[in-house]
Amino acid sequence: MILNPLIISLKVSLISTIFTLITGVFLARVLTKYNFKGKDILEAIIILPMVLPPSVTGYGLLILLGKKGFIGEVLYNLFGVHLIFTTAAACIASYIVSLPLMYQSCKAAFMSVDKIYENTARTLGASEARVFFKVTLPLAYTGILSGTILSFARALGEFGATLMVAGNIPGKTQTIPLAIYFAVEGGDTKTANILFTIVLIFSFTLIYGLNMWTKKKNTN
Repeated sequence: MILNPLIISLKVSLISTIFTLITGVFLARVLTKYNFKGKDILEAIIILPMVLPPSVTGYGLLILLGKKGFIGEVLYNLFGVHLIFTTAAACIASYIVSLPLMYQSCKAAFMSVDKIYENTARTLGASEARVFFKVTLPLAYTGILSGTILSFARALGEFGATLMVAGNIPGKTQTIPLAIYFAVEGGDTKTANILFTIVLIFSFTLIYGLNMWTKKKNTN
C-alpha cells in the first residue's frame, strides 16, 4: 500500500523530469537566442500550465489524449495505443505541469550568460554547437540544475492533472498525492500520515539541499 505509490511516484517524476530537462533547455535556448513571429504566443503556451488550475490542465490533456481526442485518436488508430489511465498519461501530466518551472529557470540561466564569452569563442572559430556545449551550458548549468530539481519536486507533488488523465489505479497509476487523498477519504489516516511524512521530508531535503548548494556556489 505504501511502497507502490512511492515507486510509481519516483518513476513518473524521473521520466517526466528527463523529458522536461531536454525540452526546457531546448525551448529556452531557442526563445532567448532567436526572434520570430509567434514567439510571445509560444512562450505564453509554455508557461500557461503554471497559472492554470491543475484540474483544468488535466481536462485539456484529457481532450487531447482521449480516444476521441486529436492526439489520442491518431495514436489509437495508427498504433492501437490508448494513453488514458496509464503510467504514460501520468508522466505526460507531470511533464506538462513541471515544464514551465524548467523553462523559466533555463531562460534566466541563459540570459545571465555574458555574451562576450560566446562571441569570443565564435571569433576563435568555434561552431554554434561547440559554443553552446562548451561555453553556454557550463556557465548556465547552475540555473539548469536548479530548474531540474524544482521540476522533479513539482512532478512528485502533481495531483490534479494526473487524476484527470491517469486515474487512481493502485499499483499502476496511484502516485503519492493520489494515495494520500484517497487514504484520507477512506479514513485510513495512518497510511496518509506515513506518506505525508515521507514526501514532506523528501521534498524539504531537495529544496534545502538546493538552497545550500546555490548559496555555496554564490560565495565561491
